[in-house]
Amino acid sequence: MAELIVLRLGRNPDQQVDWIVADDDGTRRSPPAAGTLAEAAAAVRGRPVIVLVPATEALTTTVDLPVRGGPRLLAALPYALEEQIATDVETMHFAAGDKRESGRRPVAAIARESLDAWLALLDEVDIQPWKVIPETYGLARIPGTMSVLVDDDCVVFNDGEDLEFALDGAAPSDALVASGHLEERSDDAPPEQSGHLVVYCSAADEERLSHDWIALRHELHSVDINLLPDGALPRLAVTVASGAGVNLLQGRYGPKADYGSWLRPWSRVAILLVTLMIVGFGAKAADYWRLSHEEAALRAQFTTAFQSIRPTSGDDILDPVAAVNSIKRSLGTATTTPVFLASLSVLAAALVSNDAVDVEAVSFRAGVIDVRITSPDVETVGNIQRAVSASGQFTASIQSSDRVGERINSRIQIRESGS
Repeated sequence: MAELIVLRLGRNPDQQVDWIVADDDGTRRSPPAAGTLAEAAAAVRGRPVIVLVPATEALTTTVDLPVRGGPRLLAALPYALEEQIATDVETMHFAAGDKRESGRRPVAAIARESLDAWLALLDEVDIQPWKVIPETYGLARIPGTMSVLVDDDCVVFNDGEDLEFALDGAAPSDALVASGHLEERSDDAPPEQSGHLVVYCSAADEERLSHDWIALRHELHSVDINLLPDGALPRLAVTVASGAGVNLLQGRYGPKADYGSWLRPWSRVAILLVTLMIVGFGAKAADYWRLSHEEAALRAQFTTAFQSIRPTSGDDILDPVAAVNSIKRSLGTATTTPVFLASLSVLAAALVSNDAVDVEAVSFRAGVIDVRITSPDVETVGNIQRAVSASGQFTASIQSSDRVGERINSRIQIRESGS
């Protein structure tokens, strides 16, 4: 479990501050300490800091708004609470917490001037708070039970549900009356035995408010007083350390993403990568320039040589390969792998099944085989033509057939399929 520091500010800037070490499970890890802000900063030692600000400086309430959260919720809060705030809402800062079981959302409002002053004091001693929470939220909510924290002349109250506030210069009974859970009555009115109250206070406050406890025990079902030998801070700290409370550091006071610190460890790698990319693109550009000039020189040489063979050609040959193939075809040279032997093999296979055929002549030019044969009838010529075409590699076509005496003279042309 991670340790953190809970730092409680005084009501005046020149007052000393209190701090204590706790963990995020709400367990106290050290005795409370007191001193100046500089001394508190020395005790931080890299741990997250939760700052508690005076409960009487913040308005704490709940709202039920049909907005999920984020900037839209923060923008709607001033309009939703303007009737509860006596000052100009433009001078106030608003923050909201997660929705509670009742569906209502806790909200804290505080004067921007006060929050700015506290943050400036913390910044002077190099304390960057993780959270800033009003003390009101340090009094844990117990379902079905009212709770009161008495700290000198300040009383913090919650009803275990959605009501929580702080009163200055008041008694616990005043807080119960203000909450509506205890109506003021005359001395001769019958007591109403209802409600449970848990009180946290020092021994001095218990004695000072002894008459209030007697009156409350006549009005309520039970009053349970818990003494705080180390003051209020340990009680407040364990509650906020476990995640309770509304963090005031939202909106304009929210954490800013420090992209520079994220990227700084990778700066050298990034510089090296950019350098390699520039060198790589430079080398590619140089190769492209060199190859383009070589291509232009070769094209000029080819054009000169081609025009010496065919003077009627144009000044620029767009497709040198096609031009060479054209010369090969005119010279009777195949432009692809020689097919003469393969065609003879197919022709021989066709003649085996037609042994009454005599081959008179075979010629090969520009990939085309011309075969002159004699056969006893036209049907035999057709059998040879179909047998050659059936191979799939070559296509045979009968060019001519003439009867000479008792024999048929025919000319068959064989070429590669698809040519």
